[in-house]
Amino acid sequence: MYNPFSLLLALVRIILIIISLLIFVPPLLIADKLFKLSPESAFKVRRAWVKISKVILGIKVQVSGAPHTDTALYVSNHRSFSDPLIIADYIDAYVIAKAEVGDLPLISTGAEKTGVIYVQRDNQESRSSVKKTMVKTLLEGKNVLVFPEGTTNDKKELMPYKKGTFFEAAQNNVPVVPIIIEYRTKKDLWFQRSIFSHHFIQFGKLLTHTRLEIGPAFVNTDGNQLRIDIEKWSADTVNKLHKNWGSLFDN
Repeated sequence: MYNPFSLLLALVRIILIIISLLIFVPPLLIADKLFKLSPESAFKVRRAWVKISKVILGIKVQVSGAPHTDTALYVSNHRSFSDPLIIADYIDAYVIAKAEVGDLPLISTGAEKTGVIYVQRDNQESRSSVKKTMVKTLLEGKNVLVFPEGTTNDKKELMPYKKGTFFEAAQNNVPVVPIIIEYRTKKDLWFQRSIFSHHFIQFGKLLTHTRLEIGPAFVNTDGNQLRIDIEKWSADTVNKLHKNWGSLFDN
């Protein structure tokens, strides 16, 4: 499965990511302890680390669209554990992420200080708590990023978006902005692998080519219609991003 060059490249990248975290996380914790960093300052630190990490990992991104000018709930399809990393370079938002990510040393510490809300997918109490936190965060004027498929997807067709997110947005009159993130090769898609195994597969190659589109803001008092409209935009955008790209889904 692995050739020596891929193993070496992926290993070097892990080492460099760890070094970068050692450079960024301790000062972040000290600054937060002394001065209580504002969300804006924390997001600036996160963006700086993300930009360096993208270079280390060889991630190349083509971006279209722009963030909404006001507070919004961002919803994205989910292909890889690198999705939040890439999106965080373009949008300042609190990310709702799998609890498994919180088990990673250094990464989890930095993530918590720069805006990550963890959820246990199989725990109803955890999901309910996160939903309340999401609404509270949005009503405080802060952006939130959600992956409504609920898990990573290695098929071209999107999995149904979970409706609860859209009903909460509709009830609280919060604009919802869809995002589509796509990768060129199958090695980039994280499915039925451990996070470490996936790192060696995805980042054992020289470059990771990605396309990212940020859509328009959708507003609707009908949560189900809001979900339907965003699912349609998202499915259409998946097809558009893969067209004439020479990717695994370009057919």
